[in-house]
Amino acid sequence: MDDQAAWETQQTEVPAPRDDELRHAMELLFFAYRDFTGEADAILADYDMGRAHHRAIYFIGANAGISVTELLAILKITKQSLNRVLSTLIDEGYVVQETDDGDRRRRLMQLTPKGRELEQLLTRRQTGRITRAYREAGPEAVEGFRRVLHGLINEEDRHRVSPADRAPRP
Repeated sequence: MDDQAAWETQQTEVPAPRDDELRHAMELLFFAYRDFTGEADAILADYDMGRAHHRAIYFIGANAGISVTELLAILKITKQSLNRVLSTLIDEGYVVQETDDGDRRRRLMQLTPKGRELEQLLTRRQTGRITRAYREAGPEAVEGFRRVLHGLINEEDRHRVSPADRAPRP
């Protein structure tokens, strides 16, 4: 049994959270998300880009050679929306697309040096915020936080996230 399954089994013995505790958690998530994305939004505005561009840049950077179909599955946006985002990123030199040698219908994407530079700028800001929060909370809280976030992800998408044992430790 892996750590996540063992933890989930233990949770059946824990009483359900109260409504006020759940609402407090939601409030924390809303504020954390606002602040986590805020700095990146300000940077993206300088490039006339938004959050959809950021997510595309992040996942293309993390998965060099990702196909359009795979990116659509991760982002869960319409093909039309993704095409608008990719058109901007390709036209402005942040992303390149190549045809897959094994399947000429597949287009594989990767960041250009310009795209990597923007991705690193955005990521540095956000990892700095996460690092500060991890240090304030301590290692045990970090592990619990990871488990909570993992539990918030739809089951069919959990395989897309690196296992905790491959995630960097604070």
